[in-house]
Amino acid sequence: MNSFASGSLRLRLTVAFSLIFLIGGAAVLFGSVILVRNSMSYALNGAIQSKYSGVDGRIPLDKEKVYDQFEADQVSKAVIIDSMQTNLLKKGGAAVIGVWLVATATGWFLAGRVLRPLNAITAAAQRIAGRTLHRRIALRHPPGEVKTLADSFDSMLDRIDDAFAGQERFIANAAHELKTPIAMNRTLVEVAMRKRTAPPEIQSLGENLLEINLRHERLIEALLTLASAGHAITQPRPADLADLAKSAIAATDTQDAVVVSDLRPARTVGDAILLEQVIRNLVDNAVRYNIPSGRVEVHTRSFAHEVQVMVVNTGPVIAPHEVPTLFEPFRRLIDRVGSARGSGLGLSIVRAVAQAHKGDVSAVPRPGGGLQVCVTLPAS
Repeated sequence: MNSFASGSLRLRLTVAFSLIFLIGGAAVLFGSVILVRNSMSYALNGAIQSKYSGVDGRIPLDKEKVYDQFEADQVSKAVIIDSMQTNLLKKGGAAVIGVWLVATATGWFLAGRVLRPLNAITAAAQRIAGRTLHRRIALRHPPGEVKTLADSFDSMLDRIDDAFAGQERFIANAAHELKTPIAMNRTLVEVAMRKRTAPPEIQSLGENLLEINLRHERLIEALLTLASAGHAITQPRPADLADLAKSAIAATDTQDAVVVSDLRPARTVGDAILLEQVIRNLVDNAVRYNIPSGRVEVHTRSFAHEVQVMVVNTGPVIAPHEVPTLFEPFRRLIDRVGSARGSGLGLSIVRAVAQAHKGDVSAVPRPGGGLQVCVTLPAS
């Protein structure tokens, strides 16, 4: 798109230069024709008038013959002027057209030279946006507006890179600071439960604490995944959604539902770990928010320019206006689903990962209850 826009700008500049020269050349040509016609007419009229001035006194008996000759000279004058005008228009028009073609080609070349730094900036920006923020334009160009633009863009990238680096450091530190105490709590609870002298009340309390601890661990993992999912995929690899769906289904607890899969090859490019997490979240939500012994369908499809993974369940009835809220963090339809076991981040992670892979996700309520969620990604 940017290349097309740049080419379009070059074309527009060339057309503008060409039209300006063509209109100017045509105006000069027609102005020259008018000036030359007036000058020739004035000169010929003067010559004719000087030729016949005082002729009545010199040749008094041949007035009719002189008058006929005067009329013939006037006709000759008109013929000469028309011939001159036609010749000037033809040859001058050909010259204007020839020079106009040369000027158009020159304008195209000069527009390309003028826009070459902008094309370099656009190409560098596309590489940086698609791969890494560590690269810079570093335009080698004389000082001017384009050089200032490139340097300003590099400065902006420096600030963005620092911001992302700070975010990554924060995520890493948060992961360590949050996981460590929770892991210690789990260890202490397990040690207390395993004591031989532990009464049944301690055992029951320990099981409840372990369940709460597990919920906190999953919440932290989901938050960290959501924080890192929005980053661009720096090292994409080929992946097949069908294979990832098989692994996701096998790793998900599906005892409470009947899972039916129709997995056709759907090859894309991206982070296989994040894509498998997407499918696991979809299947886990479809199983968790379902009716007893409900049905879950998993489909993968491939089209000309895109691939899809679709998960459908037979859960409770969901109103169409409630669907957009499902993709917001920490939003759960507890009143509809009747369960608060989830963290409310599953579909938020799905959307973040899909957008990081230049894809999208959509959800449609099923008639009679349930939800159909479809993730669309670019085909490899």
